[in-house]
Amino acid sequence: MDLGIKGRKAIVCASSKGLGRGCAIKLAEAGVDLILNARSEGPLNETAEYIRDTYGVKVTTVACDITTEEGRNKVLAAVDAPDILVNNAGGPPPGIWSDWGQAEWEAAVQSNMLTPILLATAVLPGMISRQWGRIVNITSGSVKSPIPHLGLSNGARAGLTGFVAGTARQVAKDGVIMNNLLPGQHDTDRINALMTNKSKNEGISLEDARTKTQAGLPTGRFGDPLDFGATCAFMCSEHAKFMVGQNVLLDGGAFNSTL
Repeated sequence: MDLGIKGRKAIVCASSKGLGRGCAIKLAEAGVDLILNARSEGPLNETAEYIRDTYGVKVTTVACDITTEEGRNKVLAAVDAPDILVNNAGGPPPGIWSDWGQAEWEAAVQSNMLTPILLATAVLPGMISRQWGRIVNITSGSVKSPIPHLGLSNGARAGLTGFVAGTARQVAKDGVIMNNLLPGQHDTDRINALMTNKSKNEGISLEDARTKTQAGLPTGRFGDPLDFGATCAFMCSEHAKFMVGQNVLLDGGAFNSTL
């Protein structure tokens, strides 16, 4: 399918690995020029080189912490008039309610609520003036079905979801489409960290933790970051113009609901 976005410019946050990398690759496959961000310069440059060599699109890298004001300013300064913004940042650590004080909550809210909101509000005026834009926020399936040991993520991402619900409906008339993409358990560094924690807590091997978790999914396996990226690319396409303020759950059927 021609997504109709060849030649567009996209910011993809936290895109050197995992879900962000999958999104960047699939946008590049559609002919989109990229501004890639991650904290570590080495993996970021490796991903950029692979995308340039494979898809022939223009790729600019900005190694910084996107959750800081300085980092956001660097990324925004690297591109004139971005058409697409894919918000993404690593999730806060697992634990239980008694583990988290003000510092932990402030870090979670900064990373998984305020950062995507501030990036969106920075690019929205330009998108509105050009009457075209796409914003996809990578959040979590936990906003549909809370995960007890990921309470920091549950709370912070729910706040972002509320912001998008209202804002998306205000800007849709100007050709700007904003939605959330909710991953379940995909085979990324994040899932490896969670499986390591599960292994430690349950006294089982890492391999057994992965096998046990995957057996509980209707698909019997973790998700593929490239499949996730393909969904993201569609949500950034010309064909998504009537998809407004939605929370698209991509979790292999783990959330059990008729709606």
